Amino acid sequence: MFDSDLGKNEGLVVRRRAFLLTSASALAGAILWSLRRPSAVQAKAVKRASEEVTIVEFSDSGVRLKTVHVPKVVKTEEEWRKQLSRGVFTITRQADTEFAYSGEYWNLHEKGLYRCICCDNALFTSDTKFDSGTGWPSFWAPIAPENVRTTRDASLSMVRTAVSCTECDAHLGHVFDDGPEPTGLRYCMNSASLRFVAGQVVEESSKSPRASTMRHREGKAGRHEQHLETSS
Repeated sequence: MFDSDLGKNEGLVVRRRAFLLTSASALAGAILWSLRRPSAVQAKAVKRASEEVTIVEFSDSGVRLKTVHVPKVVKTEEEWRKQLSRGVFTITRQADTEFAYSGEYWNLHEKGLYRCICCDNALFTSDTKFDSGTGWPSFWAPIAPENVRTTRDASLSMVRTAVSCTECDAHLGHVFDDGPEPTGLRYCMNSASLRFVAGQVVEESSKSPRASTMRHREGKAGRHEQHLETSS
């Protein structure tokens, strides 16, 4: 009888010790996690704060203001979903593509500026927009090279060059080498990635690729005419 009771007591003691050890381990793990978590959040915040990009600011009338270094716009998926409609979110944040001829701007011919729908970074102007016949708004150059970025895109069993916003990484579309002069490029953009600001765009003649090309041609022709006059 006593041996039986003794065995039961020893079993209870073992189970209590195991329970206490498990509880202590769980408590220690929780304490360690609570200590590590602020550090992880702080490290993420430091990373965000230190991530800067260079863009060129423009007024709504297309006047070049200044080149600035700004923190990259970084938001969580939940924050982007709250800010954007479902269709815009899937295109800008998940690199989807709208159907041809379905966007708001593919057939727009008004003068104005095109900004990023996510962060308002200036991207294109109506001065470089052209009818590509593809059903997507197309431009032969961005408003400033600094304001867009390109990356290799190997999705859909093909290799393309994707275009994104420098300031917030929003997916804009793709760029192809079948565009008109003077660049020979076609920036094929999604209307959903853009926000159009109507207004008379002031041509930045000193910085426009087309104007630069025309000045080069005019200067070359002028020098040729001068040479002919001198020779005669």
